[in-house]
Amino acid sequence: RVGLVGFDDRVRTWADPAGGIHAFRRLQAQSAEVDYQAVETNYALSLAELSTRLRRRSLVVVFTDFLDTITAELMIENLTRLARRHLVLFVAVRDPSLEARALARPSSLLVMQQAVVAADFARERAVVLERLRRVGAYCLDASPATFSMALVNRYLDLKRRELF
Repeated sequence: RVGLVGFDDRVRTWADPAGGIHAFRRLQAQSAEVDYQAVETNYALSLAELSTRLRRRSLVVVFTDFLDTITAELMIENLTRLARRHLVLFVAVRDPSLEARALARPSSLLVMQQAVVAADFARERAVVLERLRRVGAYCLDASPATFSMALVNRYLDLKRRELF
């Protein structure tokens, strides 16, 4: 049984958990309709609504991203609440260009500045992921090239370990 919730400053898409091949087609269509909004994500409201709608312990896979520890603070707080009752898999896609900048040889002052900022973002990202792990969330931070396979493997690992 798989459901879907799409949100930003409010819940925009909801599909009750359902099983079968028809549920997959429905989720595929609904997820394709989720549109990008240039608004700040309201984790408190959206995850609270998700929590009230889920009647039993569930695997909740959260696909999102963040820039730094400051913008991630409310996300962490609300995922902590969710992880008390549910199994949370936090999924973020790593930015390869940010990694490349962090590891770039400083050929100019600009490149060096970019490397320092990119390395700072990478450190803050690691801090957020570690904080989520400490509160019981499972985290996946993968590059776009390895994202799909890494997600399937993590799901199978959690299933094999009978965590849900």
